[in-house]
Amino acid sequence: MRNIRLTIAYDGAGFHGWQRQPHSETIQEILETRAAKITGAAVTLYGSGRTDAGVHATGQVANFKTSCPIPCASLVKALNDSLPASIRVRKAEDVPSDFHARHSARAKAYRYRILQRAICPPYLARYVCHHPYPLDIRRMARAARLLEGEHDFTSFAGSDPARRVKGRSEDSNVRQIFYSRIRVRKELQMIVYEVCGSGFLHHMVRNIVGTLLEIGSGKLSPEDIPGILEARDRSKAGPTAPASGLWLVRVEY
Repeated sequence: MRNIRLTIAYDGAGFHGWQRQPHSETIQEILETRAAKITGAAVTLYGSGRTDAGVHATGQVANFKTSCPIPCASLVKALNDSLPASIRVRKAEDVPSDFHARHSARAKAYRYRILQRAICPPYLARYVCHHPYPLDIRRMARAARLLEGEHDFTSFAGSDPARRVKGRSEDSNVRQIFYSRIRVRKELQMIVYEVCGSGFLHHMVRNIVGTLLEIGSGKLSPEDIPGILEARDRSKAGPTAPASGLWLVRVEY
């Protein structure tokens, strides 16, 4: 039995997220259906993590077990020939049997794009957060750096009960952030938030960005970040930023 690892890119705007769910079209469902037709047997795809409706990816990783002998290069071509243009398999490779896209992951990197132009071009609307109001980028950058290190991110966690895992200890919301930074693309009038960590809670990146926008607009201060983390209270942080600006760019193993 082979274990095949896929690296996947997708435009998430037209889907209800990664994970298969009833009565909604998802990335996982489409990939499993197409892979099953190609391999001739049912396929269960394990993703590195869930992305919500409207969230995009350039480096999502998933794996599945199969006895199909099709070479990886041919599998990539066959999948891409059958998939909608909004989903592309960038790479397929045989990996050891104990590899698991989620459990084997050591880090994930996300990018969030904030467009500052007065008018958002229609061709960018699905891929950025349009925020045409003044922002103090230095304050945002200072606040972003305060999130680095190991912290309890309960204040930045979504409250979706479906994401809760039974039996976890009280410190299950503790994550390590390796870098958290703001970059400016002046030529594009765009602010880019980049973050890499050991793992992320539901809506965590979008809640961080919502808080950074509050700081950039002067509603909160960078110095509020330690208190927000310490509070472990979602109401202390900023609102959830739109899904459109978020991209899963890399999973590290």
